[in-house]
Amino acid sequence: MERPRTACRGLSAFNGKRIICSLFVPATLVPLTATPLPLNPQEMEIYSVIKTLHILSATIVFGTGLGIAFFMLRSNFTDDLTEKYFAARTTVLADFVFTLPAVVIQPLSGMWLIWQGGFDWQAPWLIATYCLYVVAGFCWLPVVWIQIELKRLILSARASGTPLPDRYFRLFRLWFLMGWPAFLGLLVIFYLMVSQPQ
Repeated sequence: MERPRTACRGLSAFNGKRIICSLFVPATLVPLTATPLPLNPQEMEIYSVIKTLHILSATIVFGTGLGIAFFMLRSNFTDDLTEKYFAARTTVLADFVFTLPAVVIQPLSGMWLIWQGGFDWQAPWLIATYCLYVVAGFCWLPVVWIQIELKRLILSARASGTPLPDRYFRLFRLWFLMGWPAFLGLLVIFYLMVSQPQ
């Protein structure tokens, strides 16, 4: 007879909460009551490492995004194309070096913590988090393309010795506007992660 598999890790600790999971018989999916079993020290250590990684990646996504947005915005107040190019080039580089890996780590570590912590995947606050993260992602991807295009337009203007075209300023305004939904969405996600409203 095949042994039942657990849907999560029995009893675990997450933010000081004790969460009891259920066991399921694979063939029938009939729920059985699980015996509360605390994670052993090695499992708790792994859990703490993943949780720390999740928090750090969230900090990088938000902090790097805010930092490079300020850096890029400040470049709009100078007419020096060299300074503008430096800001755009650094912004693009920072997004690929810091933001992109953190954006990938966030959902992967988050899913692991939900599974390991025995959370309900369909809890309203988690569903809100999924939706907000997708919205932020759909805003961020065009922003990355805009930043690359702004860098290209600045480089072209520097090489030809001509002023920046109107397209640069239209794209810059779009870049600024698209940053707000992502920024506000991440703020709400931070609140949901901390408060976990029921």
